[in-house]
Amino acid sequence: QVQLVESGGGLVQIGGSLRLSCAASGFTFGTYDMAWVRQSPGKGPEWVSIITGAGGAKYYADSVQGRFTISRDNLENKLYLEMNDLKPSDTAVYTCTTCIAELLLHYNRLPEDAYKGQGTQVTVSS
Repeated sequence: QVQLVESGGGLVQIGGSLRLSCAASGFTFGTYDMAWVRQSPGKGPEWVSIITGAGGAKYYADSVQGRFTISRDNLENKLYLEMNDLKPSDTAVYTCTTCIAELLLHYNRLPEDAYKGQGTQVTVSS
């Protein structure tokens, strides 16, 4: 059974930091590109960061470049997102998902059979 379980969200003040984790099971984690996608109320989903299967390539949305860092541990089957200098505009539900890096990066699309977690809420208070 495929599972992606996010953790680490919460309430933080402007300028604060959080580290999100995503524990994967039920599939060969290391062979999948992975992404963090966020969605705020009233807005469509926005990819935040992408990392290729071996971790050799990382991509960031302009809105988080320089503040967020994506990483993965293929031995532990975990995906991480280190978020620093948080802003109210970062408030959203953050979801980890399998992806195809080029498809998401250039066409903003996920495969129809992408595995997705339930998400974790991040709230940045002003």
